[in-house]
Amino acid sequence: MKKSLNITIALVAAFSLFSCFNDKKPNYQFMPNMYEPVGYETYGEYDVFENEQEAKLPAEGSIPRGWTPYEYDNTTEGLNLAKAESKNPLEITEDNISEGEALYTIYCAVCHGDKGDGQGILAEREKFLGIPSYADPGREITMGGIYHVEMYGLNAMGSYASQTNEKERWQIAMHVMDLKAALNGEPSLLETVGAKAVDSSNTETSQVEQNETDTEGEDVSEASENETN
Repeated sequence: MKKSLNITIALVAAFSLFSCFNDKKPNYQFMPNMYEPVGYETYGEYDVFENEQEAKLPAEGSIPRGWTPYEYDNTTEGLNLAKAESKNPLEITEDNISEGEALYTIYCAVCHGDKGDGQGILAEREKFLGIPSYADPGREITMGGIYHVEMYGLNAMGSYASQTNEKERWQIAMHVMDLKAALNGEPSLLETVGAKAVDSSNTETSQVEQNETDTEGEDVSEASENETN
């Protein structure tokens, strides 16, 4: 009898606990903030914020994570400085140039054309006129200048700083330089880099050979002096 009573009490207690159990909201919260942190809706209105506005401007002088400040101004002088001084920080590789080509097709080809000749689909439809070719005489095109124009835009072209990140803009600049080279019948970036690597290797080899020749000459001179003595 006693055993049956104990079993009955245990079953009632278990049923009571189970019936009140909620996976989404525990029955007891000893530290409520650990379970229900205070979250504010984007652009919501709350008394804890100044003017009850949740969205705030970043602190003055702060820099977003992963963003590098661009030092050149959006002026003609800034563009000229970027052309002369700004250098591509990325390694010139087939992967980077391929990525640049894909991005160029998305953002640039519609106006500048797949070949960089200014004959994109919008030019053909006369939506924009007078788009220059990268090979037009007198155009000073450098990777730094291309990056600057992507950042700020130029004339009828708008900025692409919000659509692309720093790495993507440099990759596009690489492809543009390749298009310019192709239009002018010049070697591509990869060919130029390869040629420089070969020249450097040949120079180092020649220097080694020269050093070996000089050493052999010194040895012969010393041997002759010893024989004379």
